[in-house]
Amino acid sequence: MIPEKVRRALEAAGLEALEFEPGSTPTAPLAAARIGVEVGQIAKSLLFRAKDGSYHLVVCAGDRRVSSSKLKALVGSKASMADAEETLRVTGFPPGGVCPFGLSGVAIWIDESLAAWETVYPAAGTDSTGVPTSFEALLAATGGARAQVAD
Repeated sequence: MIPEKVRRALEAAGLEALEFEPGSTPTAPLAAARIGVEVGQIAKSLLFRAKDGSYHLVVCAGDRRVSSSKLKALVGSKASMADAEETLRVTGFPPGGVCPFGLSGVAIWIDESLAAWETVYPAAGTDSTGVPTSFEALLAATGGARAQVAD
């Protein structure tokens, strides 16, 4: 079931989530297979904690990795990926369902790697969802900022 804060954010943006059987989209490869798209079209959301204690959600193409050096240059200090417990506490979403919708207190960075695709699919707060959207609509719906942190 899609969390209420995500449902409200999607409605406000005019977006609608695809919903599948529980546990079917927790990774980019599984989500791509379930939705029937390329892995790069899956917008994976990864939470990082900077040395200053700030949190940063990076949303990038599912076939890319976040560059530590590029992220450090962007946020101004070294950042480490949050563990599962911290991710759930900060975002309200479990790993495999983390999404950029309905978040507060977290900087959201939408990586340019997603701009290569006409349609991308971030999760909707569960491990069984995908939200078809464009790069520009994702920026608008999340209040995120463009970034170049993926390799």
